[in-house]
Amino acid sequence: MQLGAASGLSAGWERLERPLEAGRPRAAMLRQVLHAGLSGGFRALGRFVASQPVFFASTPVLLAVLLGASFSRYRVEEDVQSLLAPKHSLAKIEGNLVDSLFPINHSKHALYSDLQTPGRYGRVIVTARRGSVLEPPNLDAVLKLHRLIYHMQVTVPPSGPTSFNYSFSHLCLPDDKNVCIVDDIIRAMEEMRSAQAANRSAPVLRYPITRLADGRQAYIGHQLGGVQIWAPNGAARGLRGEGVRSARALQLTYYLQARGGLMEGVASQWEKTFCRQLREFAALHPQLGLYPATSSSLRTDFQFSSVLARRPLLASLGLCGVLAVLCCSMRDCVRSKPWLGMLALLSVTLAGLTAAGILNLSGSTYNSTYLGIPFVMLGHGLFGSFEMLSSWRRTREDQHVKERVASVFEDVMLRFSGSTALHLMTLGLAASPLTNMEAVRLFCRTAALAVSVSYAYMLSFYSSCLVFTGYLETGYRHGCFCRRVPKQDRLNSKPAWYRCLMYTRYQDEAQTATGTPHGIGHAPHPPSMEHTRTYIHPRAANNHLMNTPIHPHTSDPCPQDSHLLLGCVRRCYGDWITNTYVKPFVVLLYLVYISFGLMGFLQVAQGSEPSSLVAMDTATASYTRAQQRYFSSYSPVIGFYIYESAPYWNTTVQRDLLEYAKGFQRISWLEAYLAYLSERNQSTSSARENFTHTLRHGFLREPQFAHFADDIIFAERGPGEEPDVAASRIFLVAKTTENKREEMSVLLDTLRRLSLTSRVRFLIFNPSFVYLDRYAAAVSSPLRHSLLAVLFLLGLSSLAVVEPLVSVWLGLTMLSVQFGVLGFMTLWGVELDCVSVLCLILALGHAADCSGPLLCGFAAGRGDSRTHWVRVALERHGVPSLQAFLCYGAALAPVGSVRSNLTRTLFRCLALTAGCSALHTLAFLPTLLTFLPPSKNRAHRPPAGDGPRQEVECVEMNDGTRVVDQITTV
Repeated sequence: MQLGAASGLSAGWERLERPLEAGRPRAAMLRQVLHAGLSGGFRALGRFVASQPVFFASTPVLLAVLLGASFSRYRVEEDVQSLLAPKHSLAKIEGNLVDSLFPINHSKHALYSDLQTPGRYGRVIVTARRGSVLEPPNLDAVLKLHRLIYHMQVTVPPSGPTSFNYSFSHLCLPDDKNVCIVDDIIRAMEEMRSAQAANRSAPVLRYPITRLADGRQAYIGHQLGGVQIWAPNGAARGLRGEGVRSARALQLTYYLQARGGLMEGVASQWEKTFCRQLREFAALHPQLGLYPATSSSLRTDFQFSSVLARRPLLASLGLCGVLAVLCCSMRDCVRSKPWLGMLALLSVTLAGLTAAGILNLSGSTYNSTYLGIPFVMLGHGLFGSFEMLSSWRRTREDQHVKERVASVFEDVMLRFSGSTALHLMTLGLAASPLTNMEAVRLFCRTAALAVSVSYAYMLSFYSSCLVFTGYLETGYRHGCFCRRVPKQDRLNSKPAWYRCLMYTRYQDEAQTATGTPHGIGHAPHPPSMEHTRTYIHPRAANNHLMNTPIHPHTSDPCPQDSHLLLGCVRRCYGDWITNTYVKPFVVLLYLVYISFGLMGFLQVAQGSEPSSLVAMDTATASYTRAQQRYFSSYSPVIGFYIYESAPYWNTTVQRDLLEYAKGFQRISWLEAYLAYLSERNQSTSSARENFTHTLRHGFLREPQFAHFADDIIFAERGPGEEPDVAASRIFLVAKTTENKREEMSVLLDTLRRLSLTSRVRFLIFNPSFVYLDRYAAAVSSPLRHSLLAVLFLLGLSSLAVVEPLVSVWLGLTMLSVQFGVLGFMTLWGVELDCVSVLCLILALGHAADCSGPLLCGFAAGRGDSRTHWVRVALERHGVPSLQAFLCYGAALAPVGSVRSNLTRTLFRCLALTAGCSALHTLAFLPTLLTFLPPSKNRAHRPPAGDGPRQEVECVEMNDGTRVVDQITTV
């Protein structure tokens, strides 16, 4: 009988497929073959996993435990600049050239705190809570603070015969008299204090350029803040500055030299003592506000976000676990599978532990941007687990567990593998060397590894757990307590609470479906065979073979006992969202969505400030706020470096250089030298020898101009000849407004364009240019790579799906979600920095996870109206997506409470990603698919009247555990 059935089936397939092949395009046939081959492969994989559940459940646990032991090699990234600055930029090359020409250790007179940034330093902003910092009581306190820091000592090592007390004088940068270089504002304040002690008028302090007692001009715009100015006796302004009436803040910087490993440790210990002494001083002087910062503050405060997020992440895991348990639970205690929710989270946790172990063993370092990786794994894993559970509930309950798991793999794993490949392709291109942002590249590389491990564990560990829970269901056991549910006659004698707890209709429905008792303990019926004869229209038969899965999925036989969300979608939401009167409002909502997204897109701002990614209540954040409040009137000091020999004695060159510096506050040796020559009635356009001789032997030997020797490099020509000026520098400061960062970016681009056409070869540099330079290109390049990856992968995936328009819809959905996230995050106050770019990359994969199954389910349907298949797709795939959204939102909620700029950006972007994806999956797509392609050809439906029909004879084999339908003759 079985052989006859097999031969009849083969002949039937041949007779049905021949007319099909004649009219079907080759591309469609290829897609069908690929789809059938992949589905069959996953079905075989599911049957293999179900046959060895213990091995596939224990292996991931063992790997996670073994690799998790590698946390002894855990290391934190030390170089924050390499993470947050573009990896390849012109500013870094210019900075290396500047360091080679004018190293900071060779500066013997003055340093500018926002221009020269050595390896180690201590910096503090001192503010007056009332009045001015220049008032006598506050002035005395500031000088006392300076002396405290100057004489502060650190003992290295802390104990032992080799201990030594190091003070600032052992670590500082010395001047030409071997005295520590201190800020010019300290000298000016000491002069003012000496004048007050001598009962004489204090020298006029001008802003932003003042003159010291030795006649030297000093720029103090970055050292004095919150300044109110006045011109004494109505006199004209002098020295390009105005008299200071009061100042709310001042900034002091103490530069350290770290030569070798020992001095590096001493400097690190000095910075810690520096911060501790400032806290103690602030407690003793409440009239002053102190905001310290050191060279290690940014690194410490950037990594502190991960410390603050530990407890919220645990709370996220707990809340997500509770929601997952509720989403997997049903009223029917046998069909309910609450443990699968916890096991899905356990699978994600084991995958994260394994990926972290691999990173530790490979020598990778950790940084705070990795806080987003658990949410990548969680989102992807939740969608896969809920899809598998939904597919399990659609399988026939009278089948064997192995066949049910095989059917789940055949139904789900092709889509889940496609979304995983989309994640890997997107993250892989963003992690390639083409990405110029190191933080983005490292994050995407780690996230790709985590997603790969999570996918493997979903196929193995979670699938094995599904097998175990399937055996519990087949054994008629409680889904939570795993104990056998009593029979109805015994259950009636139990209390009401016990009957409610043990409520099930599983056995009754199984008997109704098969006509035999179901469950362990009942004698299996002998295999039986029933013949069924039916009439199928030829087109309907062809359509059935092309589009109906081979595994026997059925709808829920008892809707009233279904999951709460499924019942709501089936009875209420599906009918409501496809209602004719609701569709216009949904379309209008989508237009509003696009409008607000466009409005935000046009206001996108770059976030290149590293301080915007640190924890809020930290020294770096407090220092940055104080600096923006009191020191935003002027830009940082910009170094104007002439790196080649130039004819400075030429009048045209002099005029060009003076023109370039026009409009800036400037400290220029050339301008001072030309004024020096004019005062002595000497020509400014003399011969090279005379120009250089007077510069070296006259100008630079004057006490008020001696500090300019640090700004000029001479190159010897030959014996008896005056050397050339091989390179030089001047300092420029621009007046700025509130948009300081944007103005600096424009200034940088303008001066660089000017350097390309100038006859004098020069460059400009400031350490902040490392973050500004090419930042927009560095940030946007991962987005372009990800979009290219999406287009490439969708082109390939169109070969493996029955309906090619699914790829088009999926691509448009992902672009729409990413566009909405970009626009709404801007309206929410999130700038485009490395963290927000990471979220935009992840939005593509998240949108594919939630909308891909819905689109595939809708496109696979034939023979009914669009509205019918939209409702079916919502029931089958919209409910798992809704469950995943609920759990994902619960996991995100605690992260929003972390007081960190990095986690705040992460929370807002991920919340917007989930919200936009949910809108598209549950509202926009169900509405648009009811009147946009792909179409549902009604010619596929069997005609109501008489017509040509074909007789199909089927043989049903029932062995008590599964039912197999075979077509024998047509």
